[in-house]
Amino acid sequence: MSKDLSDSDNRKKLKRSSFALPEEEKYPIPDIAHARNALARVAQHGTEAEQKKVRAAVEKKYPSLKKDD
Repeated sequence: MSKDLSDSDNRKKLKRSSFALPEEEKYPIPDIAHARNALARVAQHGTEAEQKKVRAAVEKKYPSLKKDD
C-alpha cells in the first residue's frame, strides 16, 4: 500500500534518492504508483527540463515504465 506523501511527516522520511528531482525533493518515486503519478504531474506542471529529468529518473528506477518512442 502506498504511503500518503502529501503528509509532510511521511515525505520527510523518504531518502533523497526517492525523489525524481532530489535536489528540490520534488516528484517522489518510492514505488511504481508514485512514479506514474510523478510522470503525470510533471507533464502538467513541470518545465521541459524537469520533464526530461523526471522521465530519466523514473525510467532508471523502473525500466518497465520506459516510453516506447
